[in-house]
Amino acid sequence: QVQLVESGGGLVQPGGSLRLSCATSGSILSLDVMGWYRQAPGKQRELVAAITGGGSTNYADSVKGRFTISRDNTKNTVYLQMNSLKPEDTAVYCCNAFLRSSYASPWSVYWGQGTQVTVSS
Repeated sequence: QVQLVESGGGLVQPGGSLRLSCATSGSILSLDVMGWYRQAPGKQRELVAAITGGGSTNYADSVKGRFTISRDNTKNTVYLQMNSLKPEDTAVYCCNAFLRSSYASPWSVYWGQGTQVTVSS
C-alpha cells in the first residue's frame, strides 16, 4: 500500500519561511513526477510546483523566485522550501506522486492528505 505523508505545515508570519516534506512509503517500483498542489478556501486546487525524476522543475507564476521544490530519490521524498510567504499563500498543501508500485500495477497518481499552511500576523 503506497502512502504519501506530508509534514512541515503551520502558522507563519508574512515574510517568513516554511519547509514542507512529503515522504512516500510502501511498495514502489518506479517513481516519476512529484508535485505540490494547494487549495485555499473557496478556490480551486492549483499546481504549486512539480519536479521530474531527473530534476526538471516547474512552478506556478505566483511562487516563482520564492518557492523551491527538490527531491531525494534515495528516500522517495519531495520537499517544498517556501520563503517570503504571503497571506495569499495560505492553503492546504498536498503532495502527489506519479508512480508504479509493481510490474503488475499501472502507473498511477497518489496523493497525500495535506498539511495546512497559514500565513498571518
